[in-house]
Amino acid sequence: MLHIVDDEDVIRDALAWLAQSRGLPARGYASGEEFLAAATTPEPEGDCVLLDVRMPGMNGIAVFDQLAKLGLVARLPVIFLTGHGDVPMAVDTLKRGAFDFFEKPFNDNVLMDRVEEALSASRKAAAAGVVQARLATLSGREREVLGLILAGMMNKVVADKLGISMRTVEVHRAHIFDKMQVKTAVELAGLLK
Repeated sequence: MLHIVDDEDVIRDALAWLAQSRGLPARGYASGEEFLAAATTPEPEGDCVLLDVRMPGMNGIAVFDQLAKLGLVARLPVIFLTGHGDVPMAVDTLKRGAFDFFEKPFNDNVLMDRVEEALSASRKAAAAGVVQARLATLSGREREVLGLILAGMMNKVVADKLGISMRTVEVHRAHIFDKMQVKTAVELAGLLK
């Protein structure tokens, strides 16, 4: 979903139309406060925020800072739009994790290409977050067994290395596969690459 945060109706409508011309769903917000109240849970399909810098009330930089505080910048990549930007502002926001910075007027196709790249990055971040959440469910011993499985060791070798029975390794392996939602060691390795 493309989230368009701009206080000007005409800009929001034009950007939504532009996104829809590329088959991208879009939603507009008239203020930073409205956006933050509605969009603090990123979609697994990917999200991107087109964020105007100058708005009444909470400006775009403050909205970005709030997203960063919530740890959402990777899942909600921000592309700043401004008619009043300067090089130091652009450099600062990019250093702090903004995906890109465009000055108005901008090239529609270049902007939409960057939006599509941001959506792709958001999907990758979402997938990585799912994998990390699954890894967090593993016990310490399961993590040890996981490392040895990924090193290509057979159950007997893992058992010898850890000083446990082969049956215990098999049970740990089954739990790992269940928790990571995979069926084979190859699938597990692919998930964690």
